[in-house]
Amino acid sequence: MRGTLLGGVMASVMAGALTLGAAPAAQARDGIGPGGAAALGLLGGLAVGGAIAAANDPYYPGKPVYRAPPPPVYVEGPICHFERRETIDPYGDIYVRRVRVCE
Repeated sequence: MRGTLLGGVMASVMAGALTLGAAPAAQARDGIGPGGAAALGLLGGLAVGGAIAAANDPYYPGKPVYRAPPPPVYVEGPICHFERRETIDPYGDIYVRRVRVCE
């Protein structure tokens, strides 16, 4: 939110600076005047800044993406699992080993 607000403010400041910084060579005085031109520049900058800020809406991610579910997985062949079995070596030591058992 802060980034979009900052972008809108910067766009309006830049538009206002461009409007006020460029003095026209000849003025026809069609009723707007120097103060009216600044106001129009400010309003234009606010409009452009608002359009830029609205284009970057972080709260709406866009259209949802619908994907087909994956196909079901069928198990073929024997079903296997691991069991722990105790074995005794020739010296009398007991070891617990994992053994794969298939049914």
